[in-house]
Amino acid sequence: MAVTTMDQAGDTPDELPSTETTTTSADGYPWKRALIWSAVAYVLSRAAVIAGAGAAGASETPRPASGTRPILNVLTSWDSKWYLEVVRHGYPRHIPPHVTFFQLEARAAFFPLYPRTVWLLNKILPGGDVFAALLLNVVLGALFVFLVGLMTRRLFGNKVAGRAMVLTALFPGSFVLSFAYSEALMLVLIAGCLLLLMERRWLFAGILAGLSTASRPNALPIVASCAVAALIAIVQRREWRSLIAPILAPVGWLSFQIFLAHQTGENDAWFRVQREAWTEGTSFGLTAIKDIGNAVVHPLDSPKNILTLLCVVAMLFGLWAIWKRPLPIPVTVYTLGVLALMLLPKTVTARPRFLFTAFPLLIAIAAFWPEKDDEGWPLLLAACGAGLAAVTALYGVLGAIP
Repeated sequence: MAVTTMDQAGDTPDELPSTETTTTSADGYPWKRALIWSAVAYVLSRAAVIAGAGAAGASETPRPASGTRPILNVLTSWDSKWYLEVVRHGYPRHIPPHVTFFQLEARAAFFPLYPRTVWLLNKILPGGDVFAALLLNVVLGALFVFLVGLMTRRLFGNKVAGRAMVLTALFPGSFVLSFAYSEALMLVLIAGCLLLLMERRWLFAGILAGLSTASRPNALPIVASCAVAALIAIVQRREWRSLIAPILAPVGWLSFQIFLAHQTGENDAWFRVQREAWTEGTSFGLTAIKDIGNAVVHPLDSPKNILTLLCVVAMLFGLWAIWKRPLPIPVTVYTLGVLALMLLPKTVTARPRFLFTAFPLLIAIAAFWPEKDDEGWPLLLAACGAGLAAVTALYGVLGAIP
């Protein structure tokens, strides 16, 4: 496996490709065309999510009088309900002993940056907190796809960037960009941080990393990415100022733990809620192995097992793509860290949305895929689009835990 450092595409930010939409990279593919196709793909992907949510809503009995409310019910289901509880009521001041999933105090498990952003947006815009939450994620989702394109363009050129953006928009896990979940915000911050690390803009990379760790617990691998990027910079160039990035990166996570400790009066409030209300623990991948075994032996028993199997297969293919088309080391470190956090839990293991947070896999797949394959690539995109609608519908009817 070739080693790729942060300097693969230029030693200084001044050597980065221009971001003007009229430029054409060395591969002869116009950046503007890549942006247009990715925008079309993003719109189609959101239509697929709405179609899946609509199909799930149509299954309600009695038959709903309006199609809008059932779709909104799907887009604000599962974890969305907990984020909206934080938006409306903040965090609890006391967490009862042996707290359960059915008690509202369990919302202490959810990190604050997304619900606080929704709360602020709701103060500015009319339409209510649900409208603010969903609108925010539609915008953040588009921004995330664009940032994936910028990262890929820097590494592999315009054509691969266009492919990566389209694949990212259509990947089944991208349903979270339309649900009232915190992934959209986390992914924008992570992608921005990784791009800034590649450009050696340490302060701003650290700020985005610190914000990301206040959005979701599985943003923590970005701390390792910042540390590795700083180590490379120090070894290669004695660039000691790079240490600001790993110093700032865990600030969001630590701040939330300190806040909860002060709010509730107990130092391990978040960990206790995770353990008691969400029965979260560590299986070191055994849950995923068990689900895959059940999917092979009894394929029709549970959609959850099939999802686990498909996600692990997709993960292995993505890792193979990274092996063939290496990414910068800090980007790979983040990817491996997110995948480890996906496989470690004993309750919910490999799922499309967790795999989606390891988005550099999609960049590697777009780079690895044969450039002149005019048959396989459209089939892959079609399968992703169909999977996106199917996954949304499955979660809408509560057929599997997202």
